[in-house]
Amino acid sequence: MHPTTPDGRYFVVRQQLWRCSNPSLPDAEREALVADLMAARRSVKKAKGAEDAQALKSARARVNEAKVALGERGPVWWEDGSPDYNRHKVSNTPYAQWFAQLFDDDH
Repeated sequence: MHPTTPDGRYFVVRQQLWRCSNPSLPDAEREALVADLMAARRSVKKAKGAEDAQALKSARARVNEAKVALGERGPVWWEDGSPDYNRHKVSNTPYAQWFAQLFDDDH
């Protein structure tokens, strides 16, 4: 499992922050959007296998649309004015000390 920042905005993979989905989305909406995202990702894989550039472009656009709708890309879903650190190295963000302490607590 990947660690999630204390504010629930990001999870960390390979020391990089990735924005979490908007937690205020209703469950049914989130489930539908995740299903759309997974279908779009399967389309990306299929288009790559078929070496179909147009289908790949379309599928990637669908992936992006689903991620924006989920709140993982595009405008941030929080409203306190805090900046977005999506895809930033955790050590270069205000979460650096929190992340370092995760490993200090293990030893």
